[in-house]
Amino acid sequence: MKNIFIYSNDSEASLKVAGQLKDKLIARGFSVQEKFGADTEFVCVVGGDGTFMHGLQECGFPSIPFVGVNTGHLGFFQEFQPENLDELVEVIRTGDFRVQRHKLLLATVRTQCGMQHSFKALTDVVYKGSISKVTHLNLAIGESFIEKFSGDGILVASSAGSTAYNYSLGGSIVDPRIDLLQVTPIAPMNTIVFRSFTSSILVPPGQVVHIYPDKEFKKSGYLIVDGREHFFENCEEVAVELSDDEIQLVRLADYDFWAKVKSKFL
Repeated sequence: MKNIFIYSNDSEASLKVAGQLKDKLIARGFSVQEKFGADTEFVCVVGGDGTFMHGLQECGFPSIPFVGVNTGHLGFFQEFQPENLDELVEVIRTGDFRVQRHKLLLATVRTQCGMQHSFKALTDVVYKGSISKVTHLNLAIGESFIEKFSGDGILVASSAGSTAYNYSLGGSIVDPRIDLLQVTPIAPMNTIVFRSFTSSILVPPGQVVHIYPDKEFKKSGYLIVDGREHFFENCEEVAVELSDDEIQLVRLADYDFWAKVKSKFL
């Protein structure tokens, strides 16, 4: 039987569901691991969308099936509700599920001292200047300079992240079967003095989105990766591209993306 790891947030509701799931899996002969390891074959995440992304990060984005049990609010990545644990165990036992593959984002930050820092993300990468201040950023796609952006910041989303922060910013919902980057401005300034795109830009695979803070705005900036914040001093460049790495998201055999969009947003 499979080696299974259960990742949960620390809320009372999630811990209760995780315990119930563990008991049911053990009763069916599965090995439930205390820690994620190289021999883990399947991961169950109990919580909301944020917990799901944190679980992926904590496990290092392995290319094995991940399934979500929703104890949060939206639950866009989760496929099961707490009352459906028996069905989940049976699905794992029989293998009667589909795998939805999502390519990850790869963000590389280069600082003035020559240091590089790399991050992987499932949904989005955001670069902002100092909190509560307008920032000025130079945006390029590949070798082409696009604009000098003025506003709160720039978000780069994958198709998996199109329904997350990107959507609240007015970005487009993208079918997850399409691999692309979506560059969406955050509170852009568009006046006689400052000219910025006010809509998203869609970028095909193989292209790199480059964000260069303007000279006066290099001293401090925030990179937010799947909701986790990282502060950088003297940032020279943020480069975001689609990685070759991908995650495997478990979906039921009758899963339909647009039906889920309708049920969650309309």
